[in-house]
Amino acid sequence: MKKTLMRKYARLIARTGANIQKGQAVKLYVAVDQFEFATIMVDECYKAGAAKVELEWDFQPITKLHYRHQSLKNLSKVSKWQEEKLKAMTEELPCRIHIISDDPDGLKGINQEKMQKAQQARYPIIKPYRDAIESCHQWTIAAVPSEKWAKKVFPELRTSAAVEKLWQEILASVRVSDNNDPEKEWETHNKNFKQRCEWLNSYKFDYLEYKSSNGTDFRVWLIPEGHWCGGGETTKQGVYYNPNMPTEEIFTTPMKGKAEGTVVSTKPLSYEGQLIDNFSITFENGKAVKWVAEKGQSVLDKMLTMDEGATMLGEVALIPVDSPINNSGILFYETLFDENASCHIALGRGYNDCIDGYLEKTNEECLALGVNDSMIHVDFMIGSDDMSITGYKNGEAVKIFENGNWAKQF
Repeated sequence: MKKTLMRKYARLIARTGANIQKGQAVKLYVAVDQFEFATIMVDECYKAGAAKVELEWDFQPITKLHYRHQSLKNLSKVSKWQEEKLKAMTEELPCRIHIISDDPDGLKGINQEKMQKAQQARYPIIKPYRDAIESCHQWTIAAVPSEKWAKKVFPELRTSAAVEKLWQEILASVRVSDNNDPEKEWETHNKNFKQRCEWLNSYKFDYLEYKSSNGTDFRVWLIPEGHWCGGGETTKQGVYYNPNMPTEEIFTTPMKGKAEGTVVSTKPLSYEGQLIDNFSITFENGKAVKWVAEKGQSVLDKMLTMDEGATMLGEVALIPVDSPINNSGILFYETLFDENASCHIALGRGYNDCIDGYLEKTNEECLALGVNDSMIHVDFMIGSDDMSITGYKNGEAVKIFENGNWAKQF
């Protein structure tokens, strides 16, 4: 990929994604084999005004070795220096930029129970720090191709061609090209989100009903004090930023413990470096009570038993089938992209920023209103060409989606 386009993309991430403020620290999370893009990204962070940029390097094959060779006791520990880093982050509130590029199958074969137990053991230590930075700093997730990921998406191409093709598709999805100003295009994109959110929020729906010929027949209740969000978000300090690049979704946090019926997946889910495919989940009294997968059943089992909140919902999101990523016809095997090609719901932790007046509320107050809490937040896709979604308010029905697209034109 041309360096000029890579730099244009990095600039977009720094200024429109994270919206780095002058004098703010930045944490950049990136794989070691992406050192070339990381170098450009660091440069653009400084040009955007960052006071310092700290890199957190990782490499999926090494992560796999850790889980294979370390004892559960060691994997379960949060070292003192790691906890000090978490503490410093709550005091410094840096921007966090995550550049993802992992192989969707990169952790296949690891001991899933060992991974689950280690994550469960670390979570109580990490959680207070995570809660402390909620809505207090900017964060954004973007992606660059790796060879193995590119070959997964385009197996028919030679490796170099697959990487180039995946670069092209990623840049198209985030509105970066040779002859445009992507920052201005994202301004327009966010204005379109605002129109749709205002329409949905005007109804204050009691619940939503999903139906599709593949077997999805599902109802989920919404939080009375909740609202729909889409595009950018605002921190408690008043800084506007875009958490996901790309994004096509409008979403809200449903009421904890109020969902009924069955949802059927329409795209594979890559979870912790392992694929789950052709699965369905049935809910009763707000909790997942039955789940079946043709591929990855044991991974799905572990995901849904991470903690009590993992069986309940933290998000419902609306994306028309007539969206840029879906129209590309590409299955990315990466949730950041595939979730933006299809309506989806998420198991686990909900979003406080979907609560009215969340900037003045504590995390505990948001949870009390019905936001689910969990150590996971996992999106999976349920949208289809014939999906209908109806909103109900005081018994009156309003068609939101019909045949997979918005029922109302904007």
